[in-house]
Amino acid sequence: MKKIFLHLMVLVFALLLLNTAQAQSDEEDYTVVLPDAAQVCVLPAAPDAIPEEATYDELVAAKGGVATFQGALEEYRTCLKAAEDGDEELTAGNKQALIASYNYSVDMEERVAQRFNEAVRSYKERNPSQ
Repeated sequence: MKKIFLHLMVLVFALLLLNTAQAQSDEEDYTVVLPDAAQVCVLPAAPDAIPEEATYDELVAAKGGVATFQGALEEYRTCLKAAEDGDEELTAGNKQALIASYNYSVDMEERVAQRFNEAVRSYKERNPSQ
């Protein structure tokens, strides 16, 4: 009885290993790399830092820089989307890289907007009459 049980356990273990090996060979490629078409997309640099005690004119200039940055980010995201839509053979890793790149651009935009809004609030606190 012990011998049959032992043979049965060895057989079950062998089947489990075989199934695991088959599942691994069927997995998608999870190498996280941007597809070729997305590698030409240019992530813009954030605008220059706003001086701590910015003047009104410096804030106006910073606003223009933020607007230009946001426009460039929109072009970047459009490029990423075109790369995604144009390639039907994207791997799971390609998709992950595209999502990460898009999300990073959104994070950058939020940080820049936050920095600008803080500078405006600071200016208003220092110049309550304006």
